[in-house]
Amino acid sequence: MPEAPKVSDYNDGEKNRKTLQFIEEVTTNADEVQRKVLAEILSRNAHVEYLQRHGLFGYTDRDTFKKTMPVITYEDIQPDITRIANGDKSPILCSHPITEFLTSSGTSGGERKLMPTIADEMGRRSVLYSLQMPIMSQFLPGLEKGKGMYFLFVKSEAKTPGGLLARPVLTSYYKSSHFTNRTPDPYTNYTSPNETILCSDSYQSMYSQMLCGLCLRKEVVRVGAVFASGFIRAIRFLEKHWAPLCNDIRSGILTPEITDPSVREAVMKILKPDPELADFVQGECKKECWKGIITRIWPNTKYVDVIVTGTMSQYIPTLDYYSNGLPLVCAMYASSECYFGVNLNPLCKPSDVSYTLIPTMAYFEFLPVHRNNEKEPQELVDLTDVKLGQEYELVVTTYTGLYRYRVGDVLRVAGFKNKSPQFTFVCRKNVVLSIDSDKTDEVELQNAVKNAVTHLIPFDARLTEYTSYADTATAPGHYVLFWELSVSGGGSTPPVPPSVFEDCCLTVEESLNSVYRQGRVSDKSIGALEIKIVEPGTFDKLMDYAISLGASINQYKTPRCVKFAPIVELLNSRVVRSYFSPKCPKWVPGQKQWSNKQD
Repeated sequence: MPEAPKVSDYNDGEKNRKTLQFIEEVTTNADEVQRKVLAEILSRNAHVEYLQRHGLFGYTDRDTFKKTMPVITYEDIQPDITRIANGDKSPILCSHPITEFLTSSGTSGGERKLMPTIADEMGRRSVLYSLQMPIMSQFLPGLEKGKGMYFLFVKSEAKTPGGLLARPVLTSYYKSSHFTNRTPDPYTNYTSPNETILCSDSYQSMYSQMLCGLCLRKEVVRVGAVFASGFIRAIRFLEKHWAPLCNDIRSGILTPEITDPSVREAVMKILKPDPELADFVQGECKKECWKGIITRIWPNTKYVDVIVTGTMSQYIPTLDYYSNGLPLVCAMYASSECYFGVNLNPLCKPSDVSYTLIPTMAYFEFLPVHRNNEKEPQELVDLTDVKLGQEYELVVTTYTGLYRYRVGDVLRVAGFKNKSPQFTFVCRKNVVLSIDSDKTDEVELQNAVKNAVTHLIPFDARLTEYTSYADTATAPGHYVLFWELSVSGGGSTPPVPPSVFEDCCLTVEESLNSVYRQGRVSDKSIGALEIKIVEPGTFDKLMDYAISLGASINQYKTPRCVKFAPIVELLNSRVVRSYFSPKCPKWVPGQKQWSNKQD
């Protein structure tokens, strides 16, 4: 199979040429590459327990694999994952030793999913990072002459009972030698020193990264974060903390609030007394209007590199406001399960973003999605056999021990690069609410609300209807629940004390998954949940509005999440009282993550 150029080979023009040639070769020969990838995965894992259990005895051809191996979800392999987490080192899923677990932001039973990974997978994933700068350089020359101001963070990690680390995929990457000992190249030339990125205190990390970005503002040619929400959080951090940041720049002395010794040492190599810069930043930040603040402070910025597909699209207007309409670039498509592909047209509109799957990353299959008949069984199709305009659920077989695994992402075929399809991201299956990396589905929300309304029973009040909304206008964003109540014996306003509604808010949060609770407690990327009590009859008006837009009165169901601005406005216009969760929910890294139970 064609090999991607190594970063260590770096020579701007030559490596870019080799990288683009690699993309041409693997997309032109996509089916042949996929056949070889599957054969390699099955050959190296021929004797693992999982394949033996399903009767795949040494076969490496595609037809036998498809006839023999079932299409699965996380729940199907959770007993095997639990065995590995508890210390079983036998080759259960993979012939190579499992080195750690990557925690998926998708959840199973309210907890993060654990995705196994192996030592050589980091190199494979690094290939996708190495493709991005050569692609971007086709459209924006000169990027290698400046730095990227990226706000990158590590999250908390835990150990399984068997001693394996369990942590988010990006935390694993940032702490790996692939990142910390990386060979200098334009793509990873950041304003943030490694020490500031690896600081586990979210405030110290954000403050020090922002300070370095301000000090090096004239060198910045691109800005970003992983998700749009993370970058907006950084800009709003600047809104709140520009005064102490300017004090540090003016004096050349780092605030005592930054207590991490390695962070202090790294920042002090960049921070020098600069009263002129401090006055400039202060002058911009004191202005009432923050429109275009990115280009005002970092004038050489060419684009904003963040994910704005899927639920992150809700942040596009805010990003446009702060960036003065700079291109929003979604460079790559990846997950904890596998890294998938890249955007070959990075300056396109966010609505037109499509990702070309790189055939060397894993073996890809696609389950057709027919929205009018979800239960109809479908045959999976291969990468080069998908049809233009059709929607599919992505299914992967990886080098790390996942076989015909349903990722849960719904993709639509938007076009082709040679023989390799390009996909737009449609949605994550069943997700109704998301602010950052959290994903809350309708069943989980329903159970959380069910738990919360028990607080209303002593007051003879009951919940008659509800819906929800992800409010990203606040900093940070937060979940909003609209509740319509009734009270036994008549009366339109149940006499429920405010403290009881606050208890309801907290109970909802306590009932949500660990990814949400980590965002609230540790990452501080999600704000306190809010319950808004609406006037009686509000949901009747909501139904009337939906029918006026063409919905069938016989088939109408109250949506459990609303996004359409006029509907949100209608609901907000009928709010009579509002309550917030009084404190953060309980969250402990790894809590209830692993069990000895195998069921």
